[in-house]
Amino acid sequence: MKRNSITYALVLVAAFLLNLQGAYAQFGGLLDKASKAVASKGSKALGLDKLLKEPEAISTSFEDVNRKGEQMPDFQNTATYKPLENLQKNGQDGYLLVAGHFEMTNKSYCLKAGTYAPSKGDGYMYAPTLGKKREVVIAILKSAEKHPEVEQSSIQMLLWTIIAKTKFIDYSGEVKETALRLLTPEQLLLLEGGALGILPFDVVQKAKDQMPPAVQAIFEAENNIRQLVSSGNYSYAEFEKYAIMAGMAEPRTDVPSGIWTLHPDGYYVRYFPSGYSVTKVQVYVPEELITKLKGKKLVYDATDDIACPANTGSQRLAQTNEPIKHDE
Repeated sequence: MKRNSITYALVLVAAFLLNLQGAYAQFGGLLDKASKAVASKGSKALGLDKLLKEPEAISTSFEDVNRKGEQMPDFQNTATYKPLENLQKNGQDGYLLVAGHFEMTNKSYCLKAGTYAPSKGDGYMYAPTLGKKREVVIAILKSAEKHPEVEQSSIQMLLWTIIAKTKFIDYSGEVKETALRLLTPEQLLLLEGGALGILPFDVVQKAKDQMPPAVQAIFEAENNIRQLVSSGNYSYAEFEKYAIMAGMAEPRTDVPSGIWTLHPDGYYVRYFPSGYSVTKVQVYVPEELITKLKGKKLVYDATDDIACPANTGSQRLAQTNEPIKHDE
């Protein structure tokens, strides 16, 4: 009965917030109350066993890549590529594909704190966005396209806090403002599910003792990010210090840079990252695929796409439908 009453109360809060047209201060205050209501359901301290089993916000890994139909980098190597962004838009959901070869240099985002930035020779392949926070991450990438006034760095910080499982009640400063601008009240409430508070030093140490070294780095980076955003006094450089490891991961020779993935929709796609914030994407759409579709739309919507590294020590890169402008 108690759980049902809390759920009903939260539904009422969300419905009320959807009708608000007031200032962000009022908006954020009411959302904080909703967050506290959710948090009160689980006021009992998170046990170490449960902490170690807590699922990732975004769980996509190279194991989720379907390598059937992959092609090596020399596939279609004599082709001339046209600008992908010149294709007809499919409303707010990407581009309508036609037969041919297309490419776009687009904004991309790191979705794995405590890992190495992409380096020359890294092979990246397509995988879908998976995990508890899939819906809210995709919503941010779609909303960002409608809000060009929001800096890419601000969106990256917000995504890092989500990957770090930060509670919305702990959000502050620029990250909180970005969340309020890009997400609806209902989407903001999704941030609470599976979120963690700032963990005490002794809990962090005990948890790390039971983890492999690579996982320890990610776990510690996520806790540092939660502490940073809750402080209200931070910079992008400080976020990046925790999220991006110095050095580079050793590339896997069996997955070379420029390898093609056969997308589930029948076209081929490959990725060339430049750091984590910029990715050149190339798409090949066979003529026979368009013929087979008999007029049915074929849509390229990158907001559900992750360029996934074969090397697990490197960063997963969320893709977008936003081309990098020449002045950026």
